[in-house]
Amino acid sequence: MNKGRIEAFSDGVIAIIITIMVLELKTPHGETLHALLPLLPVALSYVLSFVYVGIYWNNHHHLFHAVKQVRGSVLWANLHLLFWLSIIPFVTSWMGENHFSQWPVMMYGFVLVMNALAFILLSKALVVQAGPDSTIAKAVGKDRKGKLSLSIYIVSVGLAFVDPRISLALYTLVALIWVIPDRRIERVLLDAEK
Repeated sequence: MNKGRIEAFSDGVIAIIITIMVLELKTPHGETLHALLPLLPVALSYVLSFVYVGIYWNNHHHLFHAVKQVRGSVLWANLHLLFWLSIIPFVTSWMGENHFSQWPVMMYGFVLVMNALAFILLSKALVVQAGPDSTIAKAVGKDRKGKLSLSIYIVSVGLAFVDPRISLALYTLVALIWVIPDRRIERVLLDAEK
């Protein structure tokens, strides 16, 4: 099957996810800058989640750029990822509205764990479909960055019981690691064109 429909559908779902998150930002009651202070946790949660959704969109784009077509297993793996991405607005709102308290921060981390697992499964489905010597297999490689991120998320969920601020710092650290674009796929594609 052509990959165009899965890319268009995924782009649409991700755009809706971002729209839902921004609609959770409420107008402050008051006309001074001081009126913004109570909304700061919600705004910070939004920024972190926007970065995460952007990272997934960017990496999703790179993954599908490295393949020519998809099978049913890839469609289901992609839907699995989109499901977990669609939960991000809920946990973002819950975390921000409750000023980064323990359970919302822990659940935010759980959703990050599930997104990371879903992305790894999608990557593996694409590699299985294309074969072990394919461009996508070479590009994904051992995915150390993905596995490191997953490990940090898992540790962060547990640390939310100790101090949610530690978990938030680690979630932010992983986001910063991924903001620097992952050039593996671009490099492999450029090498394949030579």
